[in-house]
Parts: sequence; C-alpha cells; structure tokens
Amino acid sequence: MKCPFCENADTRVIDSRPTEEGHAIRRRRECDSCSKRFTTYEKIEEMIFMVIKKDGSREAFDRNKVMNGIIKACEKRPVSIASIEKIVEDIERGLNNMMEKEVESKLIGEVIMEHLKDLDEVAYVRFASVYRQFKDVNTFVAEIEKLLGKGKTNG
Repeated sequence: MKCPFCENADTRVIDSRPTEEGHAIRRRRECDSCSKRFTTYEKIEEMIFMVIKKDGSREAFDRNKVMNGIIKACEKRPVSIASIEKIVEDIERGLNNMMEKEVESKLIGEVIMEHLKDLDEVAYVRFASVYRQFKDVNTFVAEIEKLLGKGKTNG
C-alpha cells in the first residue's frame, strides 16, 4: 500500500478490524519512511451474477429490485425496514454462496416468498399474488388456504 503523504511503497499494518457493517476491513497503517499514519478500507468483493428472466432475457442482479418488491408487499404492515434489509442481505448472501454466474428469476422469487412467509403472512400473499400472477379470486383463495393449512399443521 502506497503512503498517501510521501508515496513510499513500504507501509505496515498497525491495527486491523472489521467495520460495523461487516462488509469491509478497516486497517490502520504506518509509513516506514515518513512515519505518518493513515486508514484504509478493504471491501469484500461480491460476485456479480446474471438473472435469467421468464422470457429468457438476462440482466444483472439488482438488490434494489428485491428490496422494492419486499417493501411494496410489506406496505402498511408492522414490518421494520431493518427486517426488510436483513431479508435482502440474507437473500443476496445466499445467492452469492451458490457461486452460480446465472440464476433464474423464479428461484429468487421463491426464496423471497419463503422469507416473507416467516416474516408476515399478508406480505407473503401480496407478493405471491403479483409474483405468481394470480388470474382470479380462486387462485388467490387457494394460496391463502395453502397458507392456512400450513398454520394448522404447526400449531
């Protein structure tokens, strides 16, 4: 790492710790030449992957699309933005951990629905109705019955 003051290439790490968000590492460094100290941040690089849409087209994964879809589903529900952000982080981390360069949008939608089912059932049904493109009231009722059937078996 080059010193920002004297441009000497020889610097050493004095202290190293993760940032509060956990997505980067903060390092305190000292220049061997001028003895000045400075801070650097190393960001953990996420793998970029493509989403294969229903029509076969491809586009880069956009966490904001996932976030906005979940926010819409949770509108006027008692769900904190922190809970939504955690779900988005979990989904993105899970997709990155798959180490695939391409992921079908269907898989992303199903993962979002699994998270919403645990978070808020109304948000789950809202998202499912848009994602699965419910054609009529019967499809909507069938999804709710499926959800209620799940509730009866668990307690």
